[in-house]
Parts: sequence; C-alpha cells; structure tokens
Amino acid sequence: MPDQAGAGRGCGVFVISITPFRSDLTLDESGFRAHLRRMADAGVGVYVGGGGSGEGYTLDSDETRRVIEMAVDEVGSVVPVRAMGTEPRMASEMVAYIRTAAAAGAPAAQVYSLDQGHGHRPTEAEVRRYFLDVLEGIEIPAVLSSHQSVGYRLAPALVDELVSNFAVIGVNVSQPDLGYLAQIVDVVAGRADIHVGGPHQALAALALGATGYLSSESNLAPKLCAAVVNRARSGDADGALDAYGRVLRLSGTLYGRGGIRATKAVLSALGLPGGVPRPPQLAVDEATLRLCLREVEALQLARFEEWP
Repeated sequence: MPDQAGAGRGCGVFVISITPFRSDLTLDESGFRAHLRRMADAGVGVYVGGGGSGEGYTLDSDETRRVIEMAVDEVGSVVPVRAMGTEPRMASEMVAYIRTAAAAGAPAAQVYSLDQGHGHRPTEAEVRRYFLDVLEGIEIPAVLSSHQSVGYRLAPALVDELVSNFAVIGVNVSQPDLGYLAQIVDVVAGRADIHVGGPHQALAALALGATGYLSSESNLAPKLCAAVVNRARSGDADGALDAYGRVLRLSGTLYGRGGIRATKAVLSALGLPGGVPRPPQLAVDEATLRLCLREVEALQLARFEEWP
C-alpha cells in the first residue's frame, strides 16, 4: 500500500482552486502562485485542475502538469495539495491523469466517479470494476468522489471495500442526501477524511462526523470559509453560525451571477489574481459585476479577509 505521509489528513476546508488566465487566455503563472499563497495563509487545502472551478477541461496536457507542479512548489509544504482533474470516460483516462499528477509531485489525487456520457449510467458492477482498475493502477493516495453530476452515488459497501484495501485517504461526497452522508461517515469510521461538496451542508457534515467541506467560495474568501470549521471545532457556535451565514450568502451571490465567471471578475476588481475565464465560458458583463461587488461589500468580508 502506498505511503500516505504528507497527504494532508484532517484539513477542514479545501478550495477547488481557480486557474488564472491572462487576457490573451494564457496561463498566468505568477497570478496562480499569488492566489495559492492566499489560500495557504488561510490554512485552506488546495485542489487544482478541477473540471469546475479550475476549468480543467480547458487545460492542455502541459498546463495540467504545470498547475500541479506550481501548487506543490508554492504551498505544498504549508497546506495539503491534491490533483483533481476531470470526469473520465474510462479507467485508463483516470489512471493516466493520476500518473501525470504523481510525476508532477502531487501527494494525492481525487478519483472522479465514472461518467460514461450521453446520459448513460454504469451498473454497480461496472462502477466497482472502474475503481478497482484505477486504484490498482496508481501509486499515490486517492480520494474517492461520489458526485451527483454523474447521476448516481457510490454504494457504502463499495466505499468500505476500497477504503479497506487501498490507500484511500478521503471521500468527497457531493450528494444532497444527508442520510447517505451519514452512511458514508459510519462505514468509513475515521479511516479516511470525508468532505461534502460545497458549503451548504458544511455544519450538518460536521455534526455527522465528517471532516469538512469543499469550497469554490474560498477562491474569494478563504479565511471566511475556514472560519466556519475553525470556529465550530473550537466551540464558538455563534461565530461558526455567523461565518456560515456569510458563506452561504456569498455562494448565492457568486453562483447566482455566473459561478466561476463572477468569482474571477470580483477577484480582478478587488486587485487580486483572478483573470478571465476561458471559452466556452465568457466573462460577466459590467452590470453583473457591479451587482456582485455591492453584494460582496454588504457581507462585510473585509472583517475576515485582508484585501488590498
């Protein structure tokens, strides 16, 4: 079984990091490094190259490797860094990605759920075969993904089998059913970290015994997002609830105005590394940006963040 040392167990909040691009759509390496330092200063773990906030589908093979290398080099000694990638069609695609990530220095990587595309869903036997093929083919610790976007969830019995037999250090549960989350927490029984996808279930997840949550909102407000877990763990219930309410409102603002497009625009407007989205996504218009900035200001996030 691969060595799990340095893979970052116990971190309460992970950001699904943006990938900053310049106006000519090239990778902004200095901007990316500066962005990562903001995450590390807040104690937020980092996933890079993800298919959502990281715009991983727009990265070529050299860029995919490069964002991992930079993240490990810039903040890997401070916070856990993990490769995320995009949903695969076949096990061989996921294995190839994780081997690239390992060669770039990633201490761990997420194994996305199989997405056969065209509306097809794999059988339970096919899902099991996929995960066995991937985990048998890689040499760094893995984080399992059970994500609603593929239209199914990993059976708790399968999660138990994989955690028991491979170097699985985490399970990312992006499913709306809290009863299912409780099953995963119970079956994992502390052997791996469990994070929910997004902030909406963050406090419920902690109450059920999960480790924390994944966050796109941390790209803009990492200290606020970290405060939800840090305050809850320290017994500051009022403080945790205050931070949680602000994160939820921030999430509504950003996702209601275009998601990562809005996040990048607000970051840039604040003088922080953000850049532009790559096509097919387009930048938000000025009216939308003004709305976002007003709503962000109303949340008084400067109480948590150190913005220019």
